[in-house]
Formats: sequence, structure tokens, C-alpha cells
Amino acid sequence: MHARSTTVHGNPAAVEVGIAYVSEAVMPTVLDMDGCIGLSMLVDRDSGRTIITSSWADAELMHQSALNMKDVRRRTAEILCGTTEVEEWEIAVLHRQCLTGHTHPCTRVVWTDGDPAGMDHLIDTFRMTLLPALDELPGFCSVSLMVDREAGRCATAVSYENRASMEAAGGRARVLRKEFLQATASTMIGAASFDLVLAHLRVPETV
Repeated sequence: MHARSTTVHGNPAAVEVGIAYVSEAVMPTVLDMDGCIGLSMLVDRDSGRTIITSSWADAELMHQSALNMKDVRRRTAEILCGTTEVEEWEIAVLHRQCLTGHTHPCTRVVWTDGDPAGMDHLIDTFRMTLLPALDELPGFCSVSLMVDREAGRCATAVSYENRASMEAAGGRARVLRKEFLQATASTMIGAASFDLVLAHLRVPETV
């Protein structure tokens, strides 16, 4: 399974209109493309930063969709009044303890850099040590680990029932993150919290 994430650095005043546009226009269009599995949307209403991620059956089908996605991406950026940044990933791990409900779910995303040669070790460590600990966090719903093997870059997204749960889990989550970074010789290069407004990635459980 693979994924393409489009980050729009937009205008906070345009976020609600952007959510409606992605839900009503972008999602049906993208899901109709050959090989597309699903779509999710994260928004930071304070900064206007938005991450729209589409999941694909394989890398070839994802790449074949690139031309058709250009117009969709351009119009989405116009609606959100921002610029775009596109990244492609392998979905290495997807684990759900429960589905996100209607309780205003939130997601914490952490980006890391490491040695491309150590990617298999990183994924194994994630599965064996981090997943069991995440299951114990209050309000934990799901986690995904997306990797760029050539660059050694990873994006980990942990979703919670609501912002209160995410904040309650913060202390323990930071400890787990520090231990994981040390065990995999990785460096955190960014982190951000978002509202999870569309949770339809539809990727099968990988663990």
C-alpha cells in the first residue's frame, strides 16, 4: 500500500470552505481513480495548514494518477488560499484499536529522518515496541507509519478520540517517542497536531 500526501499551507479563514470542498468534490473524484483506496484530511484551524492524504493499492497506480491529480490539487490550493507540498510514501504500518467517532478526533503527526539502510530495523522496532505501548494510551484510536525508504524519512500519525485525550497522553507519548528515536537512531524534524476531519483512508490493518 502507498500514499500521497498534499500539504496546503493555507489561510485559516478558508479552512471550513476547504473541508467542504474536499469532502464534496475532491474525495469522490479521487476515489473514482483506478487503484485509489481512500482519503483522509487533517486540518490545523489556527495556522491553516492542511494535509490531504490519498491511499493507493500500489506505487504504479499512484504514479499513473499524478497527471489527473494536478488539476485537483491546484483547485484545492485555490480554495484553501495556499501553496502545496506533495510527498509520496509506502504505508509500512497501519493499526487501528477502534474507529474514530463523532467526538472531534485529533491526530499528532511526527516527521523523522534516519539512515535509509536502517529502515527495515525501524519498521520492526515500531511494530514490536511502539505499537503495544500506543494501545495503552488514553483515547488512542489508530496509528500509521509512512516511510520514504530512499530518503530515510518517516511520518507517524497517531489519532485520538478527541483533543483532551491527545493532551492527556502527551507526557507518555513523548517518552515513547524519545525511546523510539534512540533505538532507531532517528531524528525528529517536525511535529504538529491536527483535527481529523475526514477519516476514510481505508487501508487494511497491517499488524
